[in-house]
Amino acid sequence: MGYSELNAPMRTIMTPGPVEVDPRVLRAMGTPILGQFDPAFTTIMNEVMEMLRLVFQTKNKWAFPIDGTSRSGNEAILCSIIEPGDKVLVPIFGRFGHLLVEICERYGAEVHTMECPWGEVFEPRDVIEEIKKVSPKITAIVHGETSTGCMQPLKEIGMACRELGVLLVVDAVASIGGTDVKVDEWCIDGLIGGTQKCLSVPSGMAPITYNERIEEIIQSRKKVERGIATDEDNQKVSLRPITSNYFDLSMLQDYWGPRRLNHHTEATSMIYALREGLRLVLEEGLETRFARHELHEAALVEGIKAMGLTLFGDGKNKLPCVTCIEIPKGIDGEAVRAMLLNEFSIEIASSFGPLHGKIWRIGTMGFSCRKENILFVLASLEAVLLRQGFQVNRGEALQAALDVYVGKTEIVVASRGTL
Repeated sequence: MGYSELNAPMRTIMTPGPVEVDPRVLRAMGTPILGQFDPAFTTIMNEVMEMLRLVFQTKNKWAFPIDGTSRSGNEAILCSIIEPGDKVLVPIFGRFGHLLVEICERYGAEVHTMECPWGEVFEPRDVIEEIKKVSPKITAIVHGETSTGCMQPLKEIGMACRELGVLLVVDAVASIGGTDVKVDEWCIDGLIGGTQKCLSVPSGMAPITYNERIEEIIQSRKKVERGIATDEDNQKVSLRPITSNYFDLSMLQDYWGPRRLNHHTEATSMIYALREGLRLVLEEGLETRFARHELHEAALVEGIKAMGLTLFGDGKNKLPCVTCIEIPKGIDGEAVRAMLLNEFSIEIASSFGPLHGKIWRIGTMGFSCRKENILFVLASLEAVLLRQGFQVNRGEALQAALDVYVGKTEIVVASRGTL
């Protein structure tokens, strides 16, 4: 039996991840392979670290990617600082807060949670009060929750954690590269990003950064593998080493740092992709990039409302790169998604848990966040809804979006500068 040449269909991907990969990133992935300790490659690794610091808006020494999908970054930071019995507070406002709980529990933490309804976020003062009540070693929280399209204000929480001696670990997988994330200013101790969302790089790496407060814990748990350890390494073995081998940040520091101690075989082509993705972010400029995401978000939102649909969630704390829409009564949400895919080659997303079957999620992330994509998804969604029997305000969606693009509609960004 023979197999044909790989021929994936061309899609307009408007989900909250993965998103369309910038063609320049795809070209970079065709760069010839180098050995992982070749000076030409270690120079590239150093450049990636430098660019990550700029994108993360931090002066941290450590900023590098974990090889693995986004949750690998969450696991790497959490498993490297959690010891059995440590108290961890996880405020949950969507699916990925539950993921943080799952990871922390598996490494033996005593996990305390607080929850608010999906579609809302926490008042920072409520989180701070819970931190004072629980006295955790770590507060782990999601910044941009793609399951609900909401974004949690963090600055006040971060400052309180710093004052109280609590480590703040933040999942910024959905927000990094698409909206402001100020690691140092917001007093974030450890932060996890993702490649397959606003950075427009394929899934497969989780860029992280962490400060000296976390590094101190990591160094106290350091253990070098027996097969590569020196006599000096063996004399300094911690009595409580990090549980995971693959996600052991103490060993990864030696791999990404000047020692270049072997840990794993680097995902060379993904490093090329990440470097190019970061270069494009910096070439565009952070503020310009954030403004682009807000412009296209505004056009999409105005179009959705003009069509006669209802937005889901707390608009004041909306994640700018994910727009959630209530599925109208009597409309089969999955039939709409299927028709968009089959007839227009457009993919949008449903959601999880209590929101499954109740909302659609449209991502406007990275390279997918373009004017032609916004207009195309609005026109196509209107056509599909008409076929499904929904009483659409015909023609209004595109006109409302175009009004945003020609400046007739003022863009209102809800207090994001204080996040």
